[in-house]
Amino acid sequence: MAQVEAATQREVRAKPEDVFGALADYSGTREKVLPQQFSEYEVREGGDGEGTLVHWKLQATSKRVRDCLLDVTEPADGELVEKDRNSSMVTTWRVTPGAEEGTSRVTVTTVWDGAGGIGGFFEKTFAPKGLARIYDELLANFAAETEK
Repeated sequence: MAQVEAATQREVRAKPEDVFGALADYSGTREKVLPQQFSEYEVREGGDGEGTLVHWKLQATSKRVRDCLLDVTEPADGELVEKDRNSSMVTTWRVTPGAEEGTSRVTVTTVWDGAGGIGGFFEKTFAPKGLARIYDELLANFAAETEK
């Protein structure tokens, strides 16, 4: 069983503190920017960063749906971590100053324990690209929402 990792990033034309605040807003902004692969979104506890418990289903492929129940922590400044209670999946969001003043760089990285054998080979080969495409769309939606 090998660890699988998917990552992507995007520059956003908004200050890091504003971007982080919107990213941590699970009861507002986050739900609005989710692409169609996410369904059954529900904030179960909290709703603003640390201490939030949020649920969604993520349809990564036509046959692969993950039922996610995520505990949100803020282990470092500008960082949100979502740990899935239902699997080994951990997603880390980092917001840092961008290349230009008043901009931000948002990086999202998801890791999980992959399957073994031939299925694991295909998962490690194709799943990161598919998940990165989903997160690219989410970050594009997020940028459009925060750059208003």
